Amino acid sequence: METLDKFDLLILSELQADARLTNAELAQRVGLSAAPCWRRVRALEEAGFIKGYRAEIDRHKIGLGVLAFVRLDANRNTGELTREMEEAIRKIPEIVSCHYISGAGTFELQVVSRDLDTFSQFARQVLINLPNVKDLHTSFSLGEVKASSALPLSHLGAPTAQLQAQSRTQRATSGSKR
Repeated sequence: METLDKFDLLILSELQADARLTNAELAQRVGLSAAPCWRRVRALEEAGFIKGYRAEIDRHKIGLGVLAFVRLDANRNTGELTREMEEAIRKIPEIVSCHYISGAGTFELQVVSRDLDTFSQFARQVLINLPNVKDLHTSFSLGEVKASSALPLSHLGAPTAQLQAQSRTQRATSGSKR
């Protein structure tokens, strides 16, 4: 599966909005019957377009009120030392995201913590002791403006909003014909 058609884009868009849709609901929303819709979803999974399904948990509800952005500077950017640092970072659950970055710093981390005291202890006991760490620079989130794991799909063809509108029109039309 190299190219995505209108139905593939609709399926991806609908599943990004609600991954708990049943196959029947999804099929109705995208204008397909159940069997072809199921085959398309499986093909999208097998081709790696859909990497998985997971619950989106409110970090505040589970007591993780602090979100920190940590720029981590490395002593040296040699291949082996960088791999050791990456491996260590992957094992730490409080680090929910890590990016190798250009510009100042080597890595940009997103770290969650219960409170500032807990984060301070974590930074002093864990982050600063990662292999090859030279320095840490931390900024704290003061409030979330946007947090979405949904990716834009409009660059792949027709604008997603247009596709969703077409899907809604198809549902409304098919519903009135019954």
